[in-house]
Amino acid sequence: MTERRKRDFVSIPDFSTEELYETLDLAADLKSGREAGRPLAGKTLAMIFTKSSTRTRVSFEAGMFQLGGHALFLSSRDIQLGRGEPIRDTARVLSRYVDGIMIRTFAQEDVEQLAQFGSIPVINGLTDLLHPCQIMADVMTIRENFGSDLSGVKVAWIGDGNNMANSWLNAAHRLGFELRLAFPEGFEPDEEILQRARSSTTVVTTSDPREAALGADVITTDVWASMGQEEEADARARAFTGYMVDDAIMDAGTERAIFLHCLPAHRGEEVSEEVFEGSRSRVFDQAENRLHVQKAIMLRLMAG
Repeated sequence: MTERRKRDFVSIPDFSTEELYETLDLAADLKSGREAGRPLAGKTLAMIFTKSSTRTRVSFEAGMFQLGGHALFLSSRDIQLGRGEPIRDTARVLSRYVDGIMIRTFAQEDVEQLAQFGSIPVINGLTDLLHPCQIMADVMTIRENFGSDLSGVKVAWIGDGNNMANSWLNAAHRLGFELRLAFPEGFEPDEEILQRARSSTTVVTTSDPREAALGADVITTDVWASMGQEEEADARARAFTGYMVDDAIMDAGTERAIFLHCLPAHRGEEVSEEVFEGSRSRVFDQAENRLHVQKAIMLRLMAG
């Protein structure tokens, strides 16, 4: 019998287009209740956190329980990783104890080392470079509103060229929807990720938020200062003047346009109260969908 090759979800392009759609379809089945049972019974997920979390921790932990498995919360304060143990050693040790690893951390290199040296599946819960699970939930939310075919959908990202912008580019690269990004000078997304996306789909970049939003079906943003950037908050607030997603920005989109935000949100900064709480907002559907897509990812990686 041939041993199944270990798979990871470090970035969205780790899955083929077909695999991404299969995962999204499975997530929809899980949400609807069409997929039942306890397929991960007896399996354990190690969850490493060097960044604090609400949605990532609760959705992965609840998801593992619902699938019949068990999740272990491992703070960097509680394990030897926080005292200087090389991550490659942590990867090899955990591979002998558990069936999968999810990590939410700062450096993308940490996730890649876990995947390189671990013999079990590794899931990227967030790094400063990428946030792939969040974008999978966002894409699931888009499909719930506009149908499963994404080819005619236009997505506008307004704000920092951060891990969310990079992951939107990765999703556009694999799934083929048009992506429009608005960011001020000095806050560009990763150049390599940008050029790869441009090689396979339409990507528009601008410094004008309204230009990005014009004709968009999905308008999305994030906080201007992410975790670890608190000291830059004032400078970033000045740089992003005029980038708030308000009713005027939403009105530049199509009649069917929806608003997404990965949360937590700073109302009155990157998004107005009216948009966040308005009828076009899908932020809590989007947050719920983290649970379903992550369950689908864990099933694909840990159950076969």
